[in-house]
Amino acid sequence: MLVSYHDIVKVLPVIQIELYGIQHCFLIQVHLLKNILLIFKNHFRYQFKVLTCISGMDYPENLYRFKIAYELLSIKYNARLRLKVVLDEITPINSIEKIFAGATWWECEIWDMFGIFFLNQANITRLLTDYGFQGFPLRKDFPLTGFTESRYNVIQSRVVYENVELAQEYRIFDYMSPWESLQQS
Repeated sequence: MLVSYHDIVKVLPVIQIELYGIQHCFLIQVHLLKNILLIFKNHFRYQFKVLTCISGMDYPENLYRFKIAYELLSIKYNARLRLKVVLDEITPINSIEKIFAGATWWECEIWDMFGIFFLNQANITRLLTDYGFQGFPLRKDFPLTGFTESRYNVIQSRVVYENVELAQEYRIFDYMSPWESLQQS
């Protein structure tokens, strides 16, 4: 690469820098994402022309619950770069589909799984869950069993949706462990 990553920090407003092996990761502000992606894509010294992935992460204990990582590839300079942004549950993020056309699928997937809404996204739709699905399954506060279950009803000749009912009641186990019985002897 023609320019060092230390020069990037001097020019662009980076909150935090992380280093994973030889790959650099920059934490940036949400409202600057589109501008920084345009710089990295079109500047002759960077040329990160390929968006390889967008990933969502959920940290419910943090003030800014969600983190989104954008992974870029510069084929000309054989370099990879990761940009991360953090946001809360109610703040939407601007779509980057106008900068990278392949971002549409990943943005729909993140909305479907985490509930993070992308502004100016032309085709925000559920990809991995049913149309009537309620909730966002990759959030840490989503119940493991889900809210509804689907099954095929032979009498009605169609798929029916029913609320989940757990068959086992809550139990309290108050047994003495084998180690505790040895201490009493």
